[in-house]
Amino acid sequence: MTSLVVGEHYAVTNNPLDLAEEIAASNDWVYERESGQELIIALESQYCDLQVRLFWRSDFATLQTAVMMDTRVNDRKLSDIYEAVSLVNERMWLGHFEYWVAEQALIFRHASLANDPMTGIIGGGHIATMIETAVSECDRFYPVFQFVLWGGKSPSDAIEAAMLDCVGEA
Repeated sequence: MTSLVVGEHYAVTNNPLDLAEEIAASNDWVYERESGQELIIALESQYCDLQVRLFWRSDFATLQTAVMMDTRVNDRKLSDIYEAVSLVNERMWLGHFEYWVAEQALIFRHASLANDPMTGIIGGGHIATMIETAVSECDRFYPVFQFVLWGGKSPSDAIEAAMLDCVGEA
C-alpha cells in the first residue's frame, strides 16, 4: 500500500468517522457510511481485496478497525486455521487476527482510544496510521493463511515459509 493522502486541515470533530470518510474520499476509495458509528471501505491489498470496517464507540471514545480478508475457510481446515491464528498473534505487536465463524472469514482487529478521551478526538493522521497498519498486517500474514488453506502446510511450517527474510534481488 502506498502512503495515504491525508489532508492537512480536517475540521475538528468528535466523530473520527467523519475524518475517515474524508480520507477515503481523498484516496478515491469506495466507501459507505453505514451510520454514525460505522464506515466500510473497500481496498485492494498486495494479495487480496479487503473490507475495512471502522467502528466508533463514543461511550468509550474508541475507534476500532476490523479488516476482513477475501479468503474463506472450509471446515476441514478450521483447526489448522485456529492454530495458525494463534501462532500469528504471538508475533503481533499491535492488533490481532481472529476467525469469524458466521462469515467463515479471517479478520484483523485493532482498537485505539481517542488521543483525548474527554473530547473523544482522534486526528486524521492517527486514523490513516490505523488503516495503513491494518492493511500492512494483512499483507504480512496473508501468505501464512494461504499456505495452510491451499498449500498443504502445517501452521508452523506456514509461518516459517512466509516469514523468510529475502536477501538480495532476483
